[in-house]
Amino acid sequence: MTTDKSVKLDNILKGLDSFIVAFSGGVDSSFLLHRSFRVRKTAIIGVTIRTPYIPSHEITSAVEFSELHGIKHKILDLTFPEIIRNNPIQRCYLCKKSLFTELVTYARENNYRYVVDGSNADDTGDFRPGMKALTEMGIRSPLLEAGLTKKEIRELSRNEGLDIWDKPAMACLLTRIPYDTEIKDGMLGMIEKAESMLCDKGYPGVRVRMHGDLARIECLPGYMEKLIRNSEREYITSHLKKIGFRYVSLDLEGYRTGSSNPIKKV
Repeated sequence: MTTDKSVKLDNILKGLDSFIVAFSGGVDSSFLLHRSFRVRKTAIIGVTIRTPYIPSHEITSAVEFSELHGIKHKILDLTFPEIIRNNPIQRCYLCKKSLFTELVTYARENNYRYVVDGSNADDTGDFRPGMKALTEMGIRSPLLEAGLTKKEIRELSRNEGLDIWDKPAMACLLTRIPYDTEIKDGMLGMIEKAESMLCDKGYPGVRVRMHGDLARIECLPGYMEKLIRNSEREYITSHLKKIGFRYVSLDLEGYRTGSSNPIKKV
């Protein structure tokens, strides 16, 4: 089944003429960019948008990946869009509109016919208003169109020797802050520093959710007991407080996507 989807993906990419890949540096967009380059070689480019709410290490990963594989790459700098300053519930929709307007403009000015992104078949569920924005703007999603799931993309990435195949999922830093909360100076930096420290201590893919002056840590499966028993627990706590948090808590449910999404009424 994966082989059929892989062939379908290649046919989609071959039929797109020239295009830019919205390249975040994550697993999906990295695989898509690499596969596009392998299939097309020319008339494609990876474009990464750098904003205050994208972790800096993701930008670094995007640059290193494109350089490693000899793929043309461009970074566009975008200031914080004031339309999402208060982190509204439609944040992802408004953000996608803002980011992809920049990408569409770049594509038009540089004679690329399409803009494609790394959305996959798993992205059609949950609460994802950003998908609506992509549809409205005519953004193509080859991985989704080919029916590829996240698991299948990781499998294909591993088969192609891409070292990002097991990279933890990463979302923008705004997802760490509750909806309808004003994003003030320093908040995003605190979250990024906290997560970077925990990753360095052996907790990849961790999320630090900010609730005022409280840091709520969400760990991937298998890391919760380690964190509780870790002899460096006091160091981790004190370091988070030095960053600016007053309270530190461990979420017993662990990491799960959409933990800040609206609760559906039954």
